[in-house]
Amino acid sequence: MHNQKNKHNTNFMRKMCPNFDREDGLETVLEVPIPEEMFCGMGNNVAVRWQNMSTWMKAQTSDKWSSPIIAGRYNELSFLLYFVGSPLLPLQVQVDASIHRPVKHSSIEASTAKYIVQQYIAATGGQPALNAVNSMCAIGQVKISSSDFHQGDENVKVRSTEESGGFVLWQKNPDLWCLELLISGCKVISGSNGKVSWRQSSNQQRPITKGPPRPLRRFLQGLDPRSTSNLFIDAVCIGEKIINDEDCFILKLDTSQSTLEAQSGPKFDIIHHTIWGYFSQRSGLMVKFEDSRLLSVKTSREDGDVFWETSTESVIEDYKYVDGVNIAHSGKTFVTVFRYGEHSANHKRELTESWKIEEVDFNVSGLKPEFFMLPSEFKKK
Repeated sequence: MHNQKNKHNTNFMRKMCPNFDREDGLETVLEVPIPEEMFCGMGNNVAVRWQNMSTWMKAQTSDKWSSPIIAGRYNELSFLLYFVGSPLLPLQVQVDASIHRPVKHSSIEASTAKYIVQQYIAATGGQPALNAVNSMCAIGQVKISSSDFHQGDENVKVRSTEESGGFVLWQKNPDLWCLELLISGCKVISGSNGKVSWRQSSNQQRPITKGPPRPLRRFLQGLDPRSTSNLFIDAVCIGEKIINDEDCFILKLDTSQSTLEAQSGPKFDIIHHTIWGYFSQRSGLMVKFEDSRLLSVKTSREDGDVFWETSTESVIEDYKYVDGVNIAHSGKTFVTVFRYGEHSANHKRELTESWKIEEVDFNVSGLKPEFFMLPSEFKKK
């Protein structure tokens, strides 16, 4: 961390390391935290220690992915990390200094939503506290598990194995962010340089995401109240529901047709992408976040298109104040994927992710825009 505090106590576990793949990159997360005394034993100064650490880490992974079985498992982990760990929201979030929008000429549902968002702002620390944040670094743990694809009417058999790992998330307003997510030796990096959003994994290249920079879904899981309030200020209130014994208002937001078309590609069309937020009537905080997306994928066969429907819901918990801002420190996400088409069997898959925030720093010193540039592989293209 560029503002990493010096910690000399022997019980300290080092969670971060330099980015060995990119000299100008932000620090990344260690898959397994190492005790400070182990790090100190790797050389007589910090530079030598990190060099030795880099050599050791590369030796562990040099021939790791040559086996087809392991390569297949790696691709599966990449899928989980993209699909569950680092999905993007369909909408660009404007980070205004103030989000007071006129209530006049609004429907009663839209006006009610604006009042609910104002209550949420108050519950997360108030507009001045949210406006005082211009950057963030969050370090956390994740656990991901999944079922195989199965026929739609079969009982789900979730794998007993649960993949564990960690992530570091950097953000600088308005549209600069970078996520590094590492599980079982597989790393996915996602980012936005203020103009485009991009993603890649450590074993394969992925295309740059189309359209303007979009926020990571992880921001909206209680970690970034200002983005959440800016997103839902244009929602409508569609009713009430009890979530975990809490009476909640439901705010709903549909993605416009023009936005969906801009994010569609030559081989797929996004038919709809809808977002819901559940805000506690008692506390004002968001306790659940949902989104649902329907994708039509063109096939070369005469069977017609294949449809992918993804439903994601996150339960958000453990709110605590950090520098006057009330953010969620844990939660769980449930994802259901349906695949169906005119001449293909219906298949279903279920995935879960639980996460825990271990450390958050706001207004990180020395965090420059150039840290969020596209990887060199994308620049060449």
